[in-house]
Amino acid sequence: MLPGVGVFGTGTTARVLVPLLKSEGFEVHALWDKLNIPFHTSRSDDVLLHQEVDLVCIYIPPSMTRQIAVKALGIGKNVVCEKAATAVDSFKMVTAARYYPQLLSTMGNTLRFLPAFAAMHKLLLEGYVGEVQVCDVRVYGPSLLDESYGWTCEELMGGGGLHTVGSSPSCAWSAEDFVQQNNSIRGIRRVTSDDFCFFQMLMSGKRSSSGGVCCTVTLNFNMPGSFVHEVMVVGSAGRLIAKGTELYGQQNGKNEELLLGDNGWSGPEVKMMPMPQMQGLSSMVKALRLSFQAHEERRSWAHEPVAMAPTFEDGLYVQTVVEAIKRSSTSGEWASVDIMMEEPDPNHNLCEALQRNKI
Repeated sequence: MLPGVGVFGTGTTARVLVPLLKSEGFEVHALWDKLNIPFHTSRSDDVLLHQEVDLVCIYIPPSMTRQIAVKALGIGKNVVCEKAATAVDSFKMVTAARYYPQLLSTMGNTLRFLPAFAAMHKLLLEGYVGEVQVCDVRVYGPSLLDESYGWTCEELMGGGGLHTVGSSPSCAWSAEDFVQQNNSIRGIRRVTSDDFCFFQMLMSGKRSSSGGVCCTVTLNFNMPGSFVHEVMVVGSAGRLIAKGTELYGQQNGKNEELLLGDNGWSGPEVKMMPMPQMQGLSSMVKALRLSFQAHEERRSWAHEPVAMAPTFEDGLYVQTVVEAIKRSSTSGEWASVDIMMEEPDPNHNLCEALQRNKI
């Protein structure tokens, strides 16, 4: 049985998500915004405590995600949410998810469900490219900034290309905020979030027997025009490249072949959301429907249809990588990725400052 859904979000993703949920048979009973839903409110508890809501979708600024996700799990709601602002917030979400393992708790990384990415993952496991050697990611597009000053302008609130897009793919990196002010953001306001980012990662995995796989990522959000999203994986036996919603492959000694084409898009057209994200979001909603349809109880779900969905543990890992990249930017050296095992003492920095000043 499909659960009733409560949606948190005022941005593009939430506005695309609601009609997709309805098209798959979900009933959206409560919304944290006004979007042609009978019950809408600006109070988070009104959505969470709604008696018809058993699945909560959270697509709000990263600095607010942890608070609502943890509270939703605590009152017995299944949760699909976007990334948190910091690794500490992500760790608190992981702790809540582990305490309620019977509830669905997944990150809303829609690219995991993109057919081209799912097919690439399957072919990599089957050895299409042989031993993985190099990974190259390029994401180009227009500015991510809102028309007025908001969280997208602030690095500490989760704004910028690295946190918003780069967290969807030991590190060395370079990032710049070329646009610090524009016609809408001026005066004492300045943009601190990055709009250009380049970094390298050394990754280990089952498909590599060497010291690691080198991954190079370039994010550039100063380019007007069409959105470019390419992921290429090169191995000892060939290569795979996902270009937007299509997947191409070429094995050694053979010609390049189209492995998965673009089947078109029948959903709503949204200029501010790239096609890979839109198709991935649609596929994620379909997977959620299959997961909940398998059980009669509204809060019960089956794991197999959403097996590819990133967990809160994955979210913590990704956020840890992002923060390691930022440390590398400051130090100018490679930084290791050390997963948080326990919540840090909130007074730790204060204690160090007192010791330095001998107070």
